[in-house]
Amino acid sequence: MYLLLAAHADGAALQELTADGTPHPATPVPRIVSSAELTGVVRGLEQRRPRWIWHRTQNWYPALLAAGVELERCYDLTLCGAILAHSEFTAHTAYAQNAEKLTQDEELQPPRALQPPPPPADQGALFDDPGLRKTPRHSPEDLRAEYAAQQEALSQAEGPGAERHGGNRRQRLQLLLAAESAGAMIAAEMQHTGVPWREELHEQILAGYLGPRPAAGHRPAKLEALTAELRQLLDSPSLNPDSPQELMRALHRNGIEVKTTRQWELKESSHPAIEPLLAFKKLSRLHAANGWVWLDAWVKNGRFQPEYVVGGVVSGRWASRGGGALQIPRQIRGAVHADPGHKLIVADASQLEPRVLVALAQDARMAEAARDKDLYAGIAAQGFGGDRAKAKVALLGAIYGATTGESGRLMPQLTRTYPRAVGFVEHAAREGEAGRTVTSRLGRSSPPPSDRWLQSQQSTSAEEQRRADSIARSRGRFTRNFVVQGSAADWAACWLAELRRRLRALRADGTPAGELVFFLHDEVMVHCPEAAVTACVRAIEEAANAAKELLFGKIPVEFPVSVAVVDSYDHAK
Repeated sequence: MYLLLAAHADGAALQELTADGTPHPATPVPRIVSSAELTGVVRGLEQRRPRWIWHRTQNWYPALLAAGVELERCYDLTLCGAILAHSEFTAHTAYAQNAEKLTQDEELQPPRALQPPPPPADQGALFDDPGLRKTPRHSPEDLRAEYAAQQEALSQAEGPGAERHGGNRRQRLQLLLAAESAGAMIAAEMQHTGVPWREELHEQILAGYLGPRPAAGHRPAKLEALTAELRQLLDSPSLNPDSPQELMRALHRNGIEVKTTRQWELKESSHPAIEPLLAFKKLSRLHAANGWVWLDAWVKNGRFQPEYVVGGVVSGRWASRGGGALQIPRQIRGAVHADPGHKLIVADASQLEPRVLVALAQDARMAEAARDKDLYAGIAAQGFGGDRAKAKVALLGAIYGATTGESGRLMPQLTRTYPRAVGFVEHAAREGEAGRTVTSRLGRSSPPPSDRWLQSQQSTSAEEQRRADSIARSRGRFTRNFVVQGSAADWAACWLAELRRRLRALRADGTPAGELVFFLHDEVMVHCPEAAVTACVRAIEEAANAAKELLFGKIPVEFPVSVAVVDSYDHAK
């Protein structure tokens, strides 16, 4: 059952569709539901396990969750449309050739009863422009036509060039669209649930690093003490070390000829001011990014509830909107603490990107190196005299395009030992250098060449040609990594979706189960009752294996997951 949900001046419009997007005979015209009725109607229809089709999950689902309505699945037209418009699998279709972003307009909002509450006034500049939350002006007919066009493009995915990607392009792309839409629901659910966060522990951590909570507009005591020390050591009585311009002038006056104030460059100097300056910068970052202002703005009632942006990075990785959800520093992870009677299960996929490369390249010898052991240690045993550090540098250099230094020196050995794996990323690099796109396992493609790349191709002089070669190599490094990182993001999306499905099944059976509360690239966090730990760990591991088989089938490559059951996040690693 496919149900289209669209904003309407009188509330919302509901319409049942067939799988290809045509109106179902039961609802030849949309049904208009008032704002007051909508929550109850959606709750009742959910019992029929429909796939909800809407423009943007974030416009609808957070408010439904706040009303106590949890949905099983959806199809996010915006996320799916972006993939189909740019995927190499559908580049030949009319949809990709004519695709336009769905426009945004304020006139048609979701019914007032389903609009998420506005952010608290005291959060201020921590939030992006509210215009990002606008709802598109599209009638049910517009959205139905968009869905039908997307399904038509999907049906044509097995078109020209299918053999270059091993076939099954439609099936893989369909899996990606489902996983991306599931990710949008998971993001909304994690935002609704929030990361368990103990304010008093956060306060204690800040006091330990920075001193007592200062008055508004004042530096904490330890930063103030470091400021006084720097002023004395640099003979600058009025120095404001938070000002890059003032700091650079003070450093230069004292013979510290640095071009930036980055840590690695400062460490090259032996001046006595360097040590307190590095300490100041470290504590200042903590104070600015996760200090008392952040705590007051983002943590309420023991929960940190950021908004995640699914597919916010071109490779398919997530981003976040405000709050720095994907950058929780180690210094404050002790504040992420399970509720009484609960545990945090923190799981991460070990060496995900290198293992994805093994699967993509179908490199049997590297797969053998990874079997039942640390991948880098296995590679070291096969070709680097047991030196794990060298093996790691060589493999990561191949993935990220580090062709100079130690990585460059080790590359010939890696190539001789694993020609298929190295050849795979080298091919992706050459495609990028030539201005072509590369594609993840499930069908997410890299962006087209930039204007800078295109302009560089018009080079005539030797100097211009050298610059063009440099630009091409830079794009090659991007595409070399994109095909691996994008496929790793595909795997992570399927892992998340499979884990959500398993946790929902546990709850449906009446078994105690946890909730997904955090996700970072290849790491998930589940908050669960102590009685549910064993079942949740099993669900995490089974979901990881299912994700591997969804992407690659039954291959002899392992995707192990490291699991830590802890009371607080800082104990996970």
